[in-house]
Amino acid sequence: MNNYRSSFLDNIPPVVKNLIAINVIMWLATLVLPSLLRRWGIDADLTDFLGMHYWASERFNLVQLFTYMFMHGGLGHVFFNMFALYMFGGVLENYWGPKRFFIYYLVTGVGAGIVQQLFWTVEYHSVISALNDAIASGSVANLESSQQVLERYFRFSSFAALSTTDLIELKRMFLNLPVTVGASGSVFGLLLAFGWLFPDVKLMMLFFPVPIRARVFVVLYGVAELFLGVANFSGDSVAHFAHLGGMLFGIILILIWKKNQFRTW
Repeated sequence: MNNYRSSFLDNIPPVVKNLIAINVIMWLATLVLPSLLRRWGIDADLTDFLGMHYWASERFNLVQLFTYMFMHGGLGHVFFNMFALYMFGGVLENYWGPKRFFIYYLVTGVGAGIVQQLFWTVEYHSVISALNDAIASGSVANLESSQQVLERYFRFSSFAALSTTDLIELKRMFLNLPVTVGASGSVFGLLLAFGWLFPDVKLMMLFFPVPIRARVFVVLYGVAELFLGVANFSGDSVAHFAHLGGMLFGIILILIWKKNQFRTW
């Protein structure tokens, strides 16, 4: 049994192995560390600190574009991302080598974060503009068009009774709400690369156990993410545009490498 375990771990390329270890350790830390620190009177929410906030939030800092991809929201979240990293990342690291693979993983992850920030900027523009107008005028009349959106996140005993101070606090709370965590952006970048480099390899979806060529698999996933992102169904908290961002930056990086294919890495 020990020989099998050793052989299994030895067969995982080093960068993939270390990425999986870091992600699992960080997930465990989000479960254990806060309760330990509270014993010393320290309130530490790792997800709030290392997860990626909206750029206009007081809680945002640039480092979060990197750290968010190592944080996860639950066991299922970290398990499926790490399983995909193991399945696709191992093949790609063996194909590209550790250095190029690691660069690709980080670039697609950061790229996914950038695209998610752009999506938030577009999605929240009208609400934030309405809040700014309401604060400047001291009247909630300008918030009528955004009232339905705000009431998704906040409960008001009397919306019309909000003072200027209340509106300022409401804007602050609204800006602090969005937070994204997870390696999914990088994972979708890996999926894109796998479909690009090995287009005829047969893959199977868990919910549709029929072999599908990798390039078709990637296209189907991309279309599904675009549809879900545009549809923006109520209760859907998945960062679909971040997934598409990982794919987009994956395409860009692969094309750059293809153009400079004779450069030594």
